Amino acid sequence: MSTERAVKVWAGWFDDFFASLAGVFGRVEPRRMAMAYVKALVAPVERKNGWQIAEHVGHPSPDRVQWFLARSTWCADQLRDALRSFVVQFLARPDGVLVLDETAFLQKGRMSAGEAPQYAGITGQIENCQVAVFCAYATDTGRGLIDRELYLPAAWCANADRCRTQHIPRARAKAVVTKPELGRRMVERCRRAKVPFGWVAADSAYGQDRKLRAALERRRIPYVMAVPVDETVSTHGTGPWREDKLAAGIPLIFERRSCGVGAKGLRSYDWALADVTWPGGAEGGPRRGHVHLLRVRRSISDPGQVAYFAVHAKAGTPIGEIVRVMGLRWSIEDCFETAKSDCGLDHYEVRTWDAWHRHITLSMAALAFLTITDTRSRHLQEPDEHDLLPAPVPAPEKGARRAALKS
Repeated sequence: MSTERAVKVWAGWFDDFFASLAGVFGRVEPRRMAMAYVKALVAPVERKNGWQIAEHVGHPSPDRVQWFLARSTWCADQLRDALRSFVVQFLARPDGVLVLDETAFLQKGRMSAGEAPQYAGITGQIENCQVAVFCAYATDTGRGLIDRELYLPAAWCANADRCRTQHIPRARAKAVVTKPELGRRMVERCRRAKVPFGWVAADSAYGQDRKLRAALERRRIPYVMAVPVDETVSTHGTGPWREDKLAAGIPLIFERRSCGVGAKGLRSYDWALADVTWPGGAEGGPRRGHVHLLRVRRSISDPGQVAYFAVHAKAGTPIGEIVRVMGLRWSIEDCFETAKSDCGLDHYEVRTWDAWHRHITLSMAALAFLTITDTRSRHLQEPDEHDLLPAPVPAPEKGARRAALKS
């Protein structure tokens, strides 16, 4: 494809993409700023902060960018809902997976909403940072971030004046909402919005929360979630047993399977399955027509590396389907990596609650645009001018993208 043609394709794709979100911005000025802001986020701008975004869109100072994030009139949650609809429109499958996870945003000050010394998974230690919970929608076609919530530590909830200064809603400031509860609320929003999904997947920070597991079971939502080795289970009327002790004491049949492709090739492990009853279930056990399972994953190169997963699934679910879901759990890590490296997810310089959610949601929108266009670009066909996003064509080079997204 010629560069000129590629520029036209990218520009047309972006215009059609933003048209699906434009209704969130009732007034002309915020709408124009939103379009320019997302263009800057997907453009090859080195550092996507207020100054460099302003420079990219042709403003002499970051004042209008800061006004747009902090003081203009529009709702970040409405943008989230429109973004979710856009992502689901292109990726929807009944066996889609909602993936819950968190990521940290390192900070140097003390004033940003939710900022506190807390565990940061990106460094593996306590850092002064903000932590947010995200929900990704993942299918075999692609993946995208569709929800987000900033976690508010106890030190913030105990200081009403501090919360007011950063415009934190009273409903969130009055008491700590745990990260698993934030994840549950995201799943519930997806359910109410009729997002087609068949599973919820998460790591052990969420899998160890029995309230979250019970809430999903009450809704008859299947899940695959990692759990710590000291979680307890019952089996065949005996127990409770620590799951690692149980796995070591019963005859497990391992089989080798791949759960997807990673940076180093196929992610292959040895897998085993055991019938168990997980504690904290909605009815003391699985719902009718469902089963509780313990999924054991063992490293091929180092058999001493073993991980455990709580599974709530419909009776008769094939083992391969459970492995597929476990593989899609990694998709949210890919989303974080791309959103931070290409869409400025962690480049913000805002302090208030609303401004944080606005920037993050706009960055998620930028990620959605790149994800959907790249997904469709894998097929070497000419575009259909009547499509919302034209039929797939080869992905334009970055030079074409830069030219197409100039203000």
